[in-house]
Amino acid sequence: MNVLEQLVAVSLMNFHNLGRRLDSSLVAVIGFAGVVLVVVAILSIRAGFHATLAITGSPDVAIVLRGGAGSELNSVIIGNKSFTVGQAPGVAQDQNGAILSPELLVEINLKKRGNGLPSNVSFRGVTADAFKVHSKVHIVAGRVFSPGMNEVIVGADAARLFDGVRFGDVLQTGRYHWKVVGIFDDGGGLHNSEIWTSLPVLQGAYNRGNSVGAIYAKLTSADAFPAFQQFLEHDPQLNVSVQRESDYFAAQAESLSLFIGIVGAILAVLMGGGAVFGAINTMYTAVAARTQEIAMLRALGFGRAPVLCSVVFEALLLGFVGGVGGGVLAYLLFNGFEASTYSSLAVIAFHFAVTPHLLAWGLAYALMMGLLGSILPAVRAVRLPIAASLRQG
Repeated sequence: MNVLEQLVAVSLMNFHNLGRRLDSSLVAVIGFAGVVLVVVAILSIRAGFHATLAITGSPDVAIVLRGGAGSELNSVIIGNKSFTVGQAPGVAQDQNGAILSPELLVEINLKKRGNGLPSNVSFRGVTADAFKVHSKVHIVAGRVFSPGMNEVIVGADAARLFDGVRFGDVLQTGRYHWKVVGIFDDGGGLHNSEIWTSLPVLQGAYNRGNSVGAIYAKLTSADAFPAFQQFLEHDPQLNVSVQRESDYFAAQAESLSLFIGIVGAILAVLMGGGAVFGAINTMYTAVAARTQEIAMLRALGFGRAPVLCSVVFEALLLGFVGGVGGGVLAYLLFNGFEASTYSSLAVIAFHFAVTPHLLAWGLAYALMMGLLGSILPAVRAVRLPIAASLRQG
């Protein structure tokens, strides 16, 4: 019998006897599953948040901010810079000229529905061209606000999350009252958590004169961005920075992604260490229960390698079962789960995303924990003295 045949025979015998060690095996499986469930659930927050911002950003839309500003909230562009931006190469045109959207973003305080806790919400002033630049935005209830009127449209997620902003409500912020005349959706992106109104009305309400926070420009294609960026950033009279909209929103997610990644790594190491110790204990128990069996196999001529590999394969099987179980539970419990978080001081609604990549990572991590948990017991199994082991029992 060659080495491969020995390995198959020993492994089949090993798996056949798993029922005798069911309790200890279940402990290891539950440990692996628990680690995968928790870590995948945490990392699905980052995946869902990234997905929301990725939906929002488009590579053929550019955002123009004041030079040195990190976000729209701390960017102030004074005067009619839209004309100069519209002269840049690569800007898409329609019958009315350059497709641009000057926008002002302020933060207002609203109470979250259910718990009444105060939260910051993005209040955005836009013009009619905003719907050409942000092409995914569409009205799902009511109508668009009338220019010059204290009317707002509310993102679908904001309407669900906050009090006083449902269709037909009157939103009160400060000394101003705004009638909610419509609900809009942008396909699950960041704007779903915002409130929109007419730009001149918002400028007047917050004493912003003719200033805006950003100018969004629709480009003829994603390839037109370098020339557009170079033209504006090399104009000394403008003092602006230019980014792709997709890159801008990806950068807004970096701090949260880093934090979640660190937390996920710490939990993976700590909980994974506990699961590995559980696997080591389980496999030591398995080796101890099979002492005579292993010695008999060795006496019949079975080599060390098949015995060692059979112990490793058993641990990998337990890791596989635990990894699959933990991944399935994570998907069923958390995929699509609605949550909200802060980015640039405002609340953003998003959904947990248990992606195939995360499930594959969780399964690989469970297999790695099983492998680490099997090494010492496997080495012990092949070092058992044959004669002494046969005399036991």
